[in-house]
Amino acid sequence: MNPTKKVAFYTLGCKLNFSETSTIARSFSEEGFDRVDFKESADIYVINTCSVTENADKRFKSIVKQAQKVNPDAFVAAIGCYAQLKPEELADVNGVDLVLGATEKFKITDYLNDLTKNDFGEVHSCEIEDADFYVGSYSIGDRTRAFLKVQDGCDYKCTYCTIPLARGISRSDTMTSVLKNAKEISEQGIKEIVLTGVNIGDYGKGEFGNKKHEHTFLDLVTELDKVEGIERLRISSIEPNLLKNETIDLVSKSRAFVPHFHVPLQSGSNVILKKMKRRYMKELYVDRVTKIKEVMPDACIGVDVIVGFPGETNEIFLETYNFLNDLDISYLHVFMYSERDNTEAAEMGDVIPKNVRAKRSKMLRGLSAKKRRAFYESQLETDRTVLFEGENKEGYIHGFTENYVKVKAPWNPELVNTLHSVTLTKIDEDGLVRFNFQEDLVAN
Repeated sequence: MNPTKKVAFYTLGCKLNFSETSTIARSFSEEGFDRVDFKESADIYVINTCSVTENADKRFKSIVKQAQKVNPDAFVAAIGCYAQLKPEELADVNGVDLVLGATEKFKITDYLNDLTKNDFGEVHSCEIEDADFYVGSYSIGDRTRAFLKVQDGCDYKCTYCTIPLARGISRSDTMTSVLKNAKEISEQGIKEIVLTGVNIGDYGKGEFGNKKHEHTFLDLVTELDKVEGIERLRISSIEPNLLKNETIDLVSKSRAFVPHFHVPLQSGSNVILKKMKRRYMKELYVDRVTKIKEVMPDACIGVDVIVGFPGETNEIFLETYNFLNDLDISYLHVFMYSERDNTEAAEMGDVIPKNVRAKRSKMLRGLSAKKRRAFYESQLETDRTVLFEGENKEGYIHGFTENYVKVKAPWNPELVNTLHSVTLTKIDEDGLVRFNFQEDLVAN
């Protein structure tokens, strides 16, 4: 291949997608390509797609147009979940030359011998049953923190979700590989690793190509906590039924794992949870939050919630609102229910009008702001450790404490990717926290 060719990447969706984009980008570098920013002129634009919401689908077309505006002759490839679910639909988008499915995306450079623009997008997409092998991934080089993929796919059958159709069965990286990747990340000077996957609490299933659990998620976090050179480890979204007391206790006593949990709820109504085919009732969720706060009173707890699911009456929505209002949580990620093809929920009756969904979403986003403010206020006058990030935002540098309080300070490039002990002093007008430095923990 021509070593002077330039490639650019755009990632939609979750942390898992970011980890996979980064790994795929490294495969291009090994083939002699130069990686450039997506806003720059490139010979190839690779768009890693998402299918969780209708909005992510719509954004794809605008991103293709953005690439074409910079270089109309560039080769455009679509990969990721949307590419697996609706390859022909993506192939029909003007400007798209190549669409690769769940397994093919990791071999993308094999499909690029001819970069001539196509009149129609070329599709290479497997049956999702064939997506039964594991490809390890992690992001590195473009963020203060790295996203380390430990698991892929899902065996759950939630009635609103297309992820099992897009990513296949639950399967895990080997313990040896995860620890090796974690060590490689730490050797790059990255201070924080975020564990990611589709259903990371299911870690161990499919580790050696079978359904038997050779290791558990508790085994994984126990071993990762021993890896030298990692300053911080953070658990991304984990199902409440898979977040065990032993894991919570380990985090509370851990050397590196931070007191921050993101635990999907989706609804505060058992009626809706049953319709969603979630694997818990709201009482279990209360138990998980109570346990976390019992052993880590200052822990940050984030919650995913879906509004407007079929059958969510006003009374049921208020049940969810009041349930969340009463819970000792720190913030919400609010998703407006979006009908997805080939899901059970899309065939259900009692459809909620979109304007009602939007109103409920706004109410919960308001509750989230209230919860975050209360959590930040509870942390004032406490001593925390901040990891500063690398972006200059209007003259300020931002960072996060171990328990996920976002702080700001006047821009200073020497602070980038460094850890500092601070005392949180006041909440700013934009909702961020100011602080006083105590002492440097890690210089560079």
